[in-house]
Amino acid sequence: TLLTIAKDVKIQVEFNPAHVSEYRLLGYVTRHLANEDFANDKVDAGEIGAGHTVTALYEVALTGDGGEWNTPSKYQPANHNSAETNEIAELRLRYKLPTKEKSQLVSQIIQRDSLQLQLSNTTDNFRFSAAVAGFGQLLRNNKYLVDFDYDDVATLASESRGDDRFGYRSEFIRLVDLANSLKQQQQAGVIRSIVEPNEESEG
Repeated sequence: TLLTIAKDVKIQVEFNPAHVSEYRLLGYVTRHLANEDFANDKVDAGEIGAGHTVTALYEVALTGDGGEWNTPSKYQPANHNSAETNEIAELRLRYKLPTKEKSQLVSQIIQRDSLQLQLSNTTDNFRFSAAVAGFGQLLRNNKYLVDFDYDDVATLASESRGDDRFGYRSEFIRLVDLANSLKQQQQAGVIRSIVEPNEESEG
């Protein structure tokens, strides 16, 4: 049922260290490729079908904004020339046409100005994707998730539900509410593990 329009699709993002001190990709834990495999056409990757989209979310700490987790590097300063440009990253997409074995490369420069957006000015799809990613991070007890809980996920998802034609987004919100309820019960000590007695029954 999948009409493939591109195969072995690989995405690579290189951040400008003059503007981004740290970053992390949310999700795709099992799909990471080594840097040298990006241009290697012998390494398999994913397929994209007609009408399908792929979303990749990065959390970035802008240089000088105080959002870093790591100790600043002493011996790897940013290139002086990179600090003079407004370029914050380069996005690279490599793919093969369905009948070809040699990949094609498409690249796009991302300007720092494009990140200067208030959350309320972003699209419903962007905000809902962020809610889903946040939910996944909560379920995994991610240590980098600070001041963001199930209530925040539900609020963000509800405000970005948009035209929920098939009810999938509403179903996700109900799932978040269920997880939140279970978490609260667990914290209140309502949910306890059931320990079976070790004594053997007599007679």
